[in-house]
Amino acid sequence: MAFDGLSEKLNGIFKKLRSRGRLTEGDVKEAMREVRMALLEADVNFKVAKEFVKNVTDKAIGSNILESLTPAQQVIKIVNDELCQLMGGTQSRIRMANSGPTVIMFVGLQGAGKTTNIAKLGAHFKKTESRRPLLCACDVYRPAAIEQLKVLGKQLDIPVFEQGKGDPVEIAKAAYEHAKRYGNNLLLIDTAGRLHIDEQLMDELARIKAEVKPHEIMLIVDGMTGQDAVNAASAFDQKLGIDSILMTKLDGDARGGAALSVKAVTGKPIKYIGVGEKLTDIEPFHPDRMASRILGMGDVMTLVEKAQAAFDEKQAADLEKKIRAGKMGLDDFLDQLKQMKNMGGLEQIAGMLPGMNASALKGVKVDEKQMARTEAIILSMTPKERANPDIINFSRKKRIAAGCGLRVEDINRLLKQFDQMQQLTKQLAGGGMKRMAKRGKMPFGF
Repeated sequence: MAFDGLSEKLNGIFKKLRSRGRLTEGDVKEAMREVRMALLEADVNFKVAKEFVKNVTDKAIGSNILESLTPAQQVIKIVNDELCQLMGGTQSRIRMANSGPTVIMFVGLQGAGKTTNIAKLGAHFKKTESRRPLLCACDVYRPAAIEQLKVLGKQLDIPVFEQGKGDPVEIAKAAYEHAKRYGNNLLLIDTAGRLHIDEQLMDELARIKAEVKPHEIMLIVDGMTGQDAVNAASAFDQKLGIDSILMTKLDGDARGGAALSVKAVTGKPIKYIGVGEKLTDIEPFHPDRMASRILGMGDVMTLVEKAQAAFDEKQAADLEKKIRAGKMGLDDFLDQLKQMKNMGGLEQIAGMLPGMNASALKGVKVDEKQMARTEAIILSMTPKERANPDIINFSRKKRIAAGCGLRVEDINRLLKQFDQMQQLTKQLAGGGMKRMAKRGKMPFGF
C-alpha cells in the first residue's frame, strides 16, 4: 500500500516510546518531532502535518496520559484517533436519490484513471447494492474514450449510453431520460479531462452540472501525484464545487500524503479508493481502518469483507469439514488458490493482518502462468488421484506429466506445495502465518 514507508517510520518511533516505560513531556515532544518529519517525508501537506502534531502533543502531555500505567499506548491511541479525524473521522457514503436515478458526475484531470474507475464503481454498486447502473460517455474529446467505456461496460455487463462526438450537455440530458425510461437507478457520467485546469473545461462541466443537477460530483485524483492531487482537488472545488473524492493507485509506491491531506485542505471526504488494476479493485474508504493500517494494527474488517466476497460460503463450510477430517483434496487446493488470488496480492492481504510485515512481501505477485500450469496438472489427474494424492506414484506422475505437457519435476513441486498448504491450515491457529510473513516467505509457488 501507499503508506508502507510512513507505517514503518511510525512503528519505529512508537517502538522507542514503548521501550522507555514512563514518559516525560520531553519524550513526547521528541517523538512528535520525528512524527512530523515522517509525515512530511510521506508528502503530507506542511500545514496539515504541523496542525496534526500540535493536536497530538496537546492531548498527549496531559498528566492523565503521562502518569498512566501505559503512557506509550495512550500516545499511540491519540495518534490513531487524530489520523482517523484527519481523513474524515467516519466513512462517507454516496447520497442516493429517493426516487428516479441517482446521478453521479465524475470530473478530473487526464491520467487519473477516470474512465476505468467509473466502470469499477458501477460494478461495485451493481454487486454490493443490486443497483442498475448506466454509464454515460460525455468525454467526446479524448481519442477512444467512448470506446474504452463501451469495452469496460461489456466486460462488466453494464449498459453504456453514448451519442458519439456530440454536445456533452445534450448527451448527459439524454442519458438521464434514458435511465428514467429503462429503470436504471444509477447514472454515472464520465466527463472530459484535461492535462491542466482551464476555463473551457470548467465551463463545460458547469453547464453539465446545471442541466442534469447531479446528486454527487466526485473528483477522481491520482494518489501517485501527491500534493498535486490535493491542489487539483482545491482547484476543482473552488471553480465547480465537488462533493467527494475517489483516489486511485493507492496500491502503488506513492507516499500516501495526498490521502492524509486532501480532507483537511479541501473539506471534501475521500469516499472510494482504487487499490489495483483489476476491475474489482475498488474499496469504500474507511478512515478508521486506514489509520489502523498505517499504524501496523491491520484492517481485519476489510479482510473479512474481501474474504466474504471471494469465498463461497457453502464451499468454505464444506472445506472446513474436509480439513477437520483430513480429507482435503487437490480440487480443494486449486479452488483455494483461485479464491486467494481474487482477494488481491499477498502484500495487500498481509497489510490487513495485525502485526504482519507487509513490506517483506513487497513485489510478490501471483504468477498467472504458474496458476495455469497448476490447473493443467490437477485436471490431468483422475478424480481418485485428486481426492487422494498419496496414491500418486512415479508411474502415475509420468502419465500426468504427459497429459499436461509438463515434467515429473513439476508434478513433484505441486504435490509438495499441496502438502505445505495442508500444514499451513494447522499452523494458522498457532500464529504460523505471522512467523512466515516476518521471514518474507509464503508456502505457495505463486
